[in-house]
Amino acid sequence: MLVKEIDAQELKARIDAGDDIALLDIRSDAEVAQGILPHSEHLAMHLIPLRMHDLPKDRDVVLYCRSGARSYHACNFLGQQGISNVLNLRGGIIAWARQGYDIVAPRTQRAGVM
Repeated sequence: MLVKEIDAQELKARIDAGDDIALLDIRSDAEVAQGILPHSEHLAMHLIPLRMHDLPKDRDVVLYCRSGARSYHACNFLGQQGISNVLNLRGGIIAWARQGYDIVAPRTQRAGVM
């Protein structure tokens, strides 16, 4: 199964261009408390099988973790379930931060997935 990936520069360019992308942080609660990508939602990795049917079907969904490894496996799993609009952020939030892009405090109230 081929996992589609996006790098931090391409993701930032798509966000800046106004592309309608869902961003999902699949890290643990403790990791998320340290900061997230702007406009992203938190969905812990272990909840993906339970919530995968809530993912948007009409736009790209970018999954990310700390380094890109967990989100790669999550994208692979979702692809095996027939969900083809997911992309892995190569290098995770580390790659995003290395480019000097914003990391923000997570919202205290979450309305759910996307």
